[in-house]
Amino acid sequence: MQIFVDADACPVVAIIEKIAKENSVPVTLLCDTNHVLSSAYSEVVVGAGADAVDYKLISICHKGDIVVSQDYGVAAMALGKGAYAIHQSGKWYTNDNIDQMLMERHLNKKARRSSRKCHIKGPKKRTAEDDERFIQSFEKMLLMAREKEGR
Repeated sequence: MQIFVDADACPVVAIIEKIAKENSVPVTLLCDTNHVLSSAYSEVVVGAGADAVDYKLISICHKGDIVVSQDYGVAAMALGKGAYAIHQSGKWYTNDNIDQMLMERHLNKKARRSSRKCHIKGPKKRTAEDDERFIQSFEKMLLMAREKEGR
């Protein structure tokens, strides 16, 4: 098992690395050339071009791996390969919820295109509670993945 992180603008990289190191699980951070990323624990993979990081992540992840991404499309492809997928909020992507999430993303994008508003609010500021929620959810996923791997 390995952890793959879509690390472009991912606020939980340090948390993931800490938990992975405690559990001796290798981590690969993937980012594009617009981001500078270094790590004492993780392997860092840098890609250039639109969606290059997403495609690289999906090409190297396998069944039973954990993928951390805020991109629903990446999560859907990871699930299709039998990997586990989690959002930086701690929400698990599953085969039961991914179709609805992709549809909502599509409808929101369509609504944004049809409206003449150019300003879109970004995400709200991350809190310690957000980090704690991610930690609990990520540790639970890691434990579940390890148990299934051991069978």
